[in-house]
Amino acid sequence: MKHRVVDRGGVRLTEIGLGGAPIGNLFAAVEDETAHAAVSAAWNMGVRYFDTAPYYGLGLSERRLGEALADMNPAEFALSTKVGRRLVPEYSVGSTELVDGQWAVPRTHTVVRDYSRDGIRRTLDGSLERLRRDGVDIVFIHDPDDHLDEVEMTTAPALASLRDEGIISAFGVGTSDWRAAERLVRTTDIDIVMIAGRWTLADRSATTLLETCAALSKSVVIAGPFNSGLLARPWPRDDARFEYQPAPDATIRRARDLAVLCDRYGVTLPDAAVQFPLRSGVVRSVVVGMATPEEVMADLAHACANIPDELWRQLDIADPVSVPIVDTRTTLGRSPRPGPVPDS
Repeated sequence: MKHRVVDRGGVRLTEIGLGGAPIGNLFAAVEDETAHAAVSAAWNMGVRYFDTAPYYGLGLSERRLGEALADMNPAEFALSTKVGRRLVPEYSVGSTELVDGQWAVPRTHTVVRDYSRDGIRRTLDGSLERLRRDGVDIVFIHDPDDHLDEVEMTTAPALASLRDEGIISAFGVGTSDWRAAERLVRTTDIDIVMIAGRWTLADRSATTLLETCAALSKSVVIAGPFNSGLLARPWPRDDARFEYQPAPDATIRRARDLAVLCDRYGVTLPDAAVQFPLRSGVVRSVVVGMATPEEVMADLAHACANIPDELWRQLDIADPVSVPIVDTRTTLGRSPRPGPVPDS
């Protein structure tokens, strides 16, 4: 699989990365063996970039990645995690409900927002222990949309110090709010942006962000290429979800128009959805959530499908689905698993 290099920090990312939310038991429990097999399948198929966060399954995703990658040479792959959500031990673990409505795990911790210097270091120390690492390649500030002043004054300088110490190679912001990301690109020394669901076939609202990143030599990773499942099947279902909510009828019709256009060229909608973000020169990787070997094989088949240049020209002409960005702020990894190829 091809690699692309982060402009600042020199981290090499494969064009497709494994998103770790699903192996953190996103919406449904996954056995350890299945999660480990998914990571192994991705490795065997050439994936060398893995993304996770302490929030994903209250540390479960990080623990599983650490176990699955324990025997791999750290020089051969890139690993990113996140800070900003700190895990605090909780001892009332009897609830059977999904934690935060998302994670099928015991309620062993409370998640608190903490963008302070001490909180960042404590969060990262916990991640490194679970990941069995002395350092990670990239740290993203997780969904700081309502904490931008603190990020500018405290979080970004703290991570820059960790970068200078060599504990991390690069740091950035991970969010679905492209406006928040663009502000931090301009006002802080971040190296990279992870933007979820805003540079896809169905939502190209991050165009301005990508242009700004290109002008300032800041790299981009795209998460959520299926927009929470809307683009995950060759023919979007009546109950398809878009940005974690039931998709409006008009959105489904528009996605089906794109599916018909793809079919004319012998391409499926998810083939084009996975590959679309990489057409931007500033994008370094597309992160896709994968929880089973079958999902890994399906997603990487989409990534390898041959897509004619004429189809790309037609898709560029096609108007994307309109999205009210202000009202759709979401959390990275918060998509349901609509089928065999879950969103990241």
